Amino acid sequence: MLNLHRLAVLLEVEQHGTLAAAARALSYSPSAVSQQLTQLEREVGVALTEPVGRGIQLTDAARVLIAHARGAIAQLEQAEAELAAMRGELAGRLRVAAFQTGLLSLLPGALATLEREHPQLRIDVAQREAADATSGLLAGAFDIVLGEEYPGGALRPNDRLDRVDLGDDDLFLALPRTGPWSSARRVEDLADALWALDPALTPPGRWVREVCRTKGFEPDVSFDGIDLLMQVHMVRTGQAVAALPGLLGTERMQDVRLVQFPGSPQRTLFTLARSAAAGHPAVVAFRAALADAFAAHDRPQPE
Repeated sequence: MLNLHRLAVLLEVEQHGTLAAAARALSYSPSAVSQQLTQLEREVGVALTEPVGRGIQLTDAARVLIAHARGAIAQLEQAEAELAAMRGELAGRLRVAAFQTGLLSLLPGALATLEREHPQLRIDVAQREAADATSGLLAGAFDIVLGEEYPGGALRPNDRLDRVDLGDDDLFLALPRTGPWSSARRVEDLADALWALDPALTPPGRWVREVCRTKGFEPDVSFDGIDLLMQVHMVRTGQAVAALPGLLGTERMQDVRLVQFPGSPQRTLFTLARSAAAGHPAVVAFRAALADAFAAHDRPQPE
């Protein structure tokens, strides 16, 4: 009998193209991925990889195995979902990956609801950005992903994933209450300001830089990092301006002046689950609790 975990590792190598990339997605070392593939080759009795330069490529036998593995794993997950529905009471473990503001603003309320309604269900949470977490979801490292999609950065659809949109979240220009940038009304008024932004290769970092470029300047970034609480702090203390989502909430953005971006842009929040497991009662319950938390969350108003 083939080992399903090793088959999932093979699927991850096929998706990412290299052992190193697959290892990063799985939070493994490259040597651990290589060992899993070697053991799988022993089980099937044929070579699954062959050397190409400094890397490897999958053999025809590997691609045959991958085609069957996808179907087998999906069928088993669907069976697990049906059996879980027959048990009645939810139990076991649900592994969730979420981005920072989702963890700060939505997860506490959702977890409180699930603890009250399904005390035997354990939720394990990891902080990940959606693009990274999706690989782990496909490989079975996570059961559900809470992600974000910025204007102009739509994620490509994947028939192996089930997406449910949670709702839209306003994006604001965040300014200090005092100082040289406090009276700005437009993005172009901040061409000479210091900015606290997400890294350029992340969806929020890429989006706000493009907004600035359409106004004729490249933002001067003095803090480059994904920690939105640090970005808020730098704005509050007059050290920088930033682009912040409404989901951070009124309390966290006290003493910060919020102004609408041109066109009142929003990001879309969504959850992803593997299509075969989307009907699992734990996934359904988590999505419902998250939707309730999103609907109840307070949102700041721009000036």
